[in-house]
Amino acid sequence: PGLTPASSPAYDIGEVEHAPVKGVAVPGGDIRRADPVAAVRAEIAAHPDDYAGAGARYHETSVRMADCGADGAGDEPGGCPVLRPYYRDLTGDGRPEMTLGFRLLPDRLTAVRVYTVEKDRLVRVMSYEDAVSAVELAGRTVIVRSPSEVAGYEYRLQWTWDADQRAMLLTSDEMLRTDDGGRHAKRPSASPSPSVPRSAAPSASPSASAR
Repeated sequence: PGLTPASSPAYDIGEVEHAPVKGVAVPGGDIRRADPVAAVRAEIAAHPDDYAGAGARYHETSVRMADCGADGAGDEPGGCPVLRPYYRDLTGDGRPEMTLGFRLLPDRLTAVRVYTVEKDRLVRVMSYEDAVSAVELAGRTVIVRSPSEVAGYEYRLQWTWDADQRAMLLTSDEMLRTDDGGRHAKRPSASPSPSVPRSAAPSASPSASAR
């Protein structure tokens, strides 16, 4: 109790994601008409160190983008890494946002993204990747479930729209028991970043679990 409270964070974990996506059209300002595959391709183009060249960590994802149609829906192993998008009003403005997942290969991780529209521009307002077992859209929140290295537990992370930051913020980060339906413990806060993969275990399709 005698220690001086910290006044600044020890790590920059990128809590706020608000990034316009260049080169992706939003016809009529309707996000349902934006091309989800183009959104992923734009992200790949913006991060060549991660995707370009045989030595890049997610080069396989970049290669498999050639198998994508207009809407992605890459549920088949070895095919398009972009999963089917889901639409729900997460900001409360009466218009839907796009929740989208895509595979990060060969690590078998899943990237989860949320996009909104501002002045007819596509804007990414949430970015997270992990070994994902499920993604749920509940009200105006996005819930990501991931396997834990502790038997009988899973991680559950929840993002909620924040109008001041104009982004989905990580508002809950918990470790939950999977076999008793209620008891839970807070995930240790010493982790430098919630986006650091905890496991390379195969992940299930986030869009298949969304509701």
